[in-house]
Amino acid sequence: MLDRGVIAQNLGNTLSETKFEGLGERYGGKVRDVYARGDRIVMVTTDRVSAFDVVLGTIPFKGQVLNQIANYWFDVSKEIVANHIVDTPDPSVTVVKRCEALPVEVVVRGHITGSLWRAYAGGEREIYGLKLNDGLRRDQKFPEPIITPTTKAGAGEHDAPITPAEVVSRGLVDRRLWDEVCKKALALFETGSKLARERGLVLVDTKYEFGLQGGRLVLIDEVHTPDSSRYWMAAGYEERFAAGKDQEMLDKENLRQWLLDRGFSGTGTPPALTDEVRVMLAEKYIELFERMTGRTFEAHFEPISDRIETNLKKAGYLS
Repeated sequence: MLDRGVIAQNLGNTLSETKFEGLGERYGGKVRDVYARGDRIVMVTTDRVSAFDVVLGTIPFKGQVLNQIANYWFDVSKEIVANHIVDTPDPSVTVVKRCEALPVEVVVRGHITGSLWRAYAGGEREIYGLKLNDGLRRDQKFPEPIITPTTKAGAGEHDAPITPAEVVSRGLVDRRLWDEVCKKALALFETGSKLARERGLVLVDTKYEFGLQGGRLVLIDEVHTPDSSRYWMAAGYEERFAAGKDQEMLDKENLRQWLLDRGFSGTGTPPALTDEVRVMLAEKYIELFERMTGRTFEAHFEPISDRIETNLKKAGYLS
């Protein structure tokens, strides 16, 4: 585990933005800078962090952690569903083949927590086309994982809940393909949950994105990262649940909760991230990487943009 002091020393060495001329047409998302040229897309995972669809700043080593966890899971899951990966020329960079992204994000939930719990606690019982029983408790495990899809929002907008029936009736995804998507998503979640349990973790819920390449379904974007998933420590889960206490989290929910405690939930001006919370989140992400992959996190301390440019040139993506 990387020393807390080392993380603090790298608060100023983070990647907030890239501009690689000649790499392709650039598009900046909340976290990734994407460069497209023909069928080739180069995705640079920056250290930007967002919550409630607002970019808040940077977290040391975050881009490297996210990219390497995603690629670990892309490799683990390739027998379940194909993916769009072509190359990983740098710890923070993944090269993929262009595909037609489906206009729906597939969220699989194993527990009632987060936004679903907040809706339930506010009195909602029919959510995402599901009828939830009275008497559920925060962080309670569902008998079986459930699928709660959302539409994919544009820049500056929020994803919107949608029922599985609406996915088909609105023509977003046809019935045959949607059935395949759901089957693959549940299989991915089962595999992720099993491996997480073996590593002393609980995969609480996660988001998957899919696309089509030549008519074939492929997994895209990121998989089981602490940005797209919730993870709890397995040790103490039952005791904390029984006592109504917060779970020990190794994901971005730590930041969301920090913001909620300060009255920010997506509207108005967010509080500035303190050095303390930036270091805390980096620690959580690195711990998750090491627990999940079984590997020691290899930090790089040179200027990140320079390192990426060097590696892209070595791999022939930049001249």
